[in-house]
This record gives sequence, C-alpha cells and structure tokens, in this order.
Amino acid sequence: MSSTSSIRVEMQDGLAVVSLAQPERGNPFDGDFTQDFKQVFCDLWDIRGLRAVLLRADGANFSVGGDLKKFYPIRDSLGPLVRRWTADLHMGLQRAWQLPVPIVAAVQGFAMGGGAALMAGCDVVVAGESTRIGSAFAQLGFSCDSGSSATFTARMGPSRARRFVLLAEVLKSDEALQTGLIDRVVPDGSLQDEAMTMAKAFASGPTVAYAETKRLFLRAGAAHIESQLEDEALTLARVASTTDAQEGIAALTERRKPVFRGA
Repeated sequence: MSSTSSIRVEMQDGLAVVSLAQPERGNPFDGDFTQDFKQVFCDLWDIRGLRAVLLRADGANFSVGGDLKKFYPIRDSLGPLVRRWTADLHMGLQRAWQLPVPIVAAVQGFAMGGGAALMAGCDVVVAGESTRIGSAFAQLGFSCDSGSSATFTARMGPSRARRFVLLAEVLKSDEALQTGLIDRVVPDGSLQDEAMTMAKAFASGPTVAYAETKRLFLRAGAAHIESQLEDEALTLARVASTTDAQEGIAALTERRKPVFRGA
C-alpha cells in the first residue's frame, strides 16, 4: 500500500494509519486530494488482514475543507470543477464508510466543511479539547457536500444538523460532543495516543462482528447514501455556478462582507 502526495498510509499489525499530509495548507480538499482519497480507500479494500483504520491529520488542523485559494481565480467556472472533484471524492467516501472494519478519527484544530463531513462518517470520533468543527457552506453561498446531509443527520438528528449547516455554526468540542457529532473529548496533548489506543483495541477485536454491525447500521440509517451523495454533488455544482457562490468566495478571499443577491 503506497502513500500519495496528500495522504500518508502506514500499516501496523493490521491497523492502517491514514494521515492527511498537507499540514502547511491545512489539509485542504482539492483535485489532487480527491483523487488520492479515492485511490487510498479503494486500495484499503484489497489489504489482506486489515482489521481497523485510524484516520488522522498532520499539523495544527484536521482539515480546513475546500481550498478557497484555488477556487478564487476560477470561481466563475466552478460547476464543472465541482462535478469532477466530487466524482472522485464521493466514490472515495463510499469506499471509506462502507469499509468492513472500524474507522477511528482523531481530530484536532479545525475540521471545516468537507473535513467535518469526512470526520462525521467515521465510526468513532475522538477530538482534542480545543477542536472546532464547522460547516461554512451557507456562509459562502454554497450547498453542503461530502455526504454532510447524511452524516450530520445520522449523528445529530435532522433538525439539529439542518441548523448546524444553515447557520454555518462552528462548535467547540464540548458542544459537538453534546450534539453527537463527536464521541469523545480528550486533552489536546493526548489526542493521538488516545485515538491510537482505541484503534488498536478495535484491531484486536472481533472484526467479523464489527463488519456486520457496521453493515447493519449503514442499511438502517443510511440506506440511500449513494443517491444522497450524487444529489449533493449535482446540487453543489449548480449552486457553485451562481453569482452568490462566486461572491462568497471572493468576499472571504478579499476579507470583506459578502453581498448576496439570491442569484
């Protein structure tokens, strides 16, 4: 199993440690990342003896989500770009969330937008005390993607998830714990050790039972996740082509308040 330019993969006795590996950029979602993510999680299905996955990130932040610096100069042609990127990302997310082994996420710093959705789809989420989790889609004039509508709803319930996205909330770790968005809060300094201990415990556990339990809950709580991902991708592509979406990106990049016109 090989690493990529944006994701590092290390195997430890049946445990795959998957690290988002662009810390200087905040581990953003861009074209290279979406391709790499799909490739990594497709490859994990072929690893004999895989027993658990630890998903983590290098640097101060888990992920800042979409790379707005790349969006800014091409903001008037985002629709086709979104369709290309989400084709890779959403396939990778399906392969990740349906992987028949437990996935533990270790989350530090900011987990925003797609990064928050990626985290929420994992089986157990461990976060540091100073972690902040946000959904900034609406603030930018965008609809949500990366499975947000499915994973946030599964964890928080429909009304709380809808409010989280519509109000572009940023939750502190204790607030996220209360909503069910994360599962455990630990001191920042022990985050990686705590998450690794949990992942190793899963790796030494009854993996057949874990796999079947995951399958049952996916069928019960997210039976339509594939169609939901496709709906999200095509909706975001349409919304990304609007004047409001272009204004949202420009305003954030230019450090000013956006002026939305509903078009």
